[in-house]
Amino acid sequence: MSEANEGRKGVGPLIPPLTESQRPLRQQIFERVRAAGLIPRVQVAKELGVSPASVTTITSELIDSGLIEEVTTARDGESVRGRPAVALGVRASAHRVAGMKISDREHTAVIVDFAGKLIADDAVPRRPGPMTVAELLEAVESLLDRVCAKAGLARADLSAVGLGVPGYVDSLEGMVLWSSVLTDRNVPVAAEAARRLGLPVWVDNDANLVALAEQWFGAGRGLSDFAVVTIEHGVGMGFVMNHRLYRGTHRVGMELGHTKVQLDGALCRCGQRGCLEAYVADYALAREAATALNWGHKDGQSIGVLLESLYDRAKAGNATARSIFRRAGRFLAVGLSNVVNLFDPALIILSGERMRYDYLYAAETLAEMDNLVINTGRARTPIEIHAWGDLLWAHGAAALALSAVSESLLAQNREMAAQ
Repeated sequence: MSEANEGRKGVGPLIPPLTESQRPLRQQIFERVRAAGLIPRVQVAKELGVSPASVTTITSELIDSGLIEEVTTARDGESVRGRPAVALGVRASAHRVAGMKISDREHTAVIVDFAGKLIADDAVPRRPGPMTVAELLEAVESLLDRVCAKAGLARADLSAVGLGVPGYVDSLEGMVLWSSVLTDRNVPVAAEAARRLGLPVWVDNDANLVALAEQWFGAGRGLSDFAVVTIEHGVGMGFVMNHRLYRGTHRVGMELGHTKVQLDGALCRCGQRGCLEAYVADYALAREAATALNWGHKDGQSIGVLLESLYDRAKAGNATARSIFRRAGRFLAVGLSNVVNLFDPALIILSGERMRYDYLYAAETLAEMDNLVINTGRARTPIEIHAWGDLLWAHGAAALALSAVSESLLAQNREMAAQ
C-alpha cells in the first residue's frame, strides 16, 4: 500500500481529450455520411461500432440543423410496394463554397455545393512575377466574381472561400510568410481577403491543397497515409497522416523542395543553395538549358516557351537536352527516396505542370529511387502520375473551405445540443 499520495506525478503521454483520432461522435457520423454519399443509418452504426439508437438521435439533430437529409432509395430486387428504403446524405444546397488557386502562371477557381459537387469553374492567365498585396486581392475578387457569375450566384450566396498560394503558409493564423506570387512577406492574407470579399477565407500552401483534393476527390480517399509531390515553378509536398493533413508544429512543414540534396549547390529562389527545387523546378531546368545549350539569345522568352523547346529537343534525341532532364530526374529520385525512408507512405502521387515531361519520372529515375530506398525486402511504395490541370488545386482549396464550414457548424450543433 502506498504510504503517501502527496506530490505524486503521473507518467506517460498526456493526450488531450477529443483529439483528431478521437473526434466527437457527431462529427464522425457527419463525415461518414459525407464520405459515403448515401448511407442507411444501420450501416453508419455498424461502421462506427456504435448503437443504432445513438446514430438515430444524432442524425435527427443533424437533419433538424439542415446539415443532412433523408433520401428515399429503391431496394435492389424489390417491387415498388411496401415501405421504401431511406438513406442519409449531405444536404447539398445547405452551403456553397469557392476554392481558388493563385499561382505564377494561372489563377483558377471552382464553386462546389455542400456535398462537394462542382457547380462552376473558371481560370484566368496572368503575367509571371510577384504581386503586391493589393494586386493579389484585386485578382482574387475579380476571379471570384467571374466564377460566381458563371454559377448564377451572388457572392453572398457563398459560406466561405478557400485560397491556395505557393510558399510558406501558416494556415491556422491565415498568414503567408513567403510566397513567389507576393512581393511582401508575413502577410495576413486570410484576414485581408475576408475584409475585401465580405466572406470567411481560409488560406493554405498549394501543395497541401493538392493532397486535400486527392483525399476528398481522388486516389487518396481510402488511404490513411500518402504523399503528394508537386512539381511546377517550385517543388512542394502535402502529406496525409492518419487520415489528416500533416502540417508540423509551426504549420509550415513538409517543404520537400527545400530539403538539401547538395551542399553549396545551385542557388534556390528561397535564397539558399542546394535545395531539391533548385535542380527540379521549371526555373532550374530553364537555367540549365540556357547554360548547356548556349541559349543566351533567348533571355526574353518565358520559362514555359524555353521548357517546351527543351522538351522538343529531348524528344528529338538531343543528348544535352536529355541529360538535363536525366539529371533533374536523379535529384527527384533522391527526394522521393527520402520521403519513402522517412514516412513509408502507402502511395506517392506526382502532380503538377511539369508532369507533362515524362523524362522526370522515366524508368531510369524510378530505378535510381529503388537503389536509394532502404532495402527491407518489401515492395516499393507505388508511385502514380497525375498530370491534372490547375483546377485540381482549386478543388483542394474548396475542400479546405468545406472542412472549415462543416466543423464550425458541427461545433455550433454540439453547443446547442448541450444547452
